[in-house]
Amino acid sequence: MKKYVYILLVFFTFSCEDVIDVDLNNAEPKLVIDASINWFKGTAGNEQQIKLTLSAPYFNDEVPPANGAQVSITKASDDVFIFTEDASTGIYKNNIFIPQINESYTLEIIYQGETYTATETLKSVVDIDYVEQNDEGGFTGEETELKAFYTDPANEENFYFFEFISDIPEIPSLEVYEDRFTDGNQIFGFYTEEELAIGDQVTIRNYGVSEQFYEFMFILLQQNSEEGGGPFETQPATVRGNCINETNPENFPFGYFRLSEVAELIYTVE
Repeated sequence: MKKYVYILLVFFTFSCEDVIDVDLNNAEPKLVIDASINWFKGTAGNEQQIKLTLSAPYFNDEVPPANGAQVSITKASDDVFIFTEDASTGIYKNNIFIPQINESYTLEIIYQGETYTATETLKSVVDIDYVEQNDEGGFTGEETELKAFYTDPANEENFYFFEFISDIPEIPSLEVYEDRFTDGNQIFGFYTEEELAIGDQVTIRNYGVSEQFYEFMFILLQQNSEEGGGPFETQPATVRGNCINETNPENFPFGYFRLSEVAELIYTVE
């Protein structure tokens, strides 16, 4: 693959333009699995979707969909839910899914003659109690801080995945928490943004997740923090999810299979 980078050098009134021809190695595309089954509190949770794409060269603007896959999720009770592709979008949908807390589910994807599988448990989550706003936060003392409080259940191990969504950043703010030192206490998910203004809305979501997903996302977010980019940008090391290629293990996929109960609160900045 070849791309051109133009460097403009200006010295006094003279300028020149050099074309640098960069040769980049191309790897075979890998399957990328975005299988997040989210059961929002107060809903039936029957409508679910799974997105399959292919990895692409670094400078590609478009992400190609993975078309023509056979996708299903099997509940431990042997209920099988078939996901059907919506046109040629790479988005596979099911509208009769049955979510059940603490139940085990197995994802199976057959794509281009290879079988991918993953097994996870649907984890519960507590409600968001309330949101506390501080307008003098951050290093500058001028950022808006939001604390979304929730009460951790006592005497049980819990892991949480927080997502804060607003119209300001291009990607949501993501955080993971565990209750090793906060078991049974009221604690909070934290969000800060300098450009939030009165009337802006922030969607706050708290997902119940497994310890395995917590560890996966913790490493991913740590790498992102060190590099200063988004969590879905190129990482300094490959972080593998829980999906396995049963046919050809060396051709491992990217992505993760997760099942979560979700508590959502939409907060309006005051």
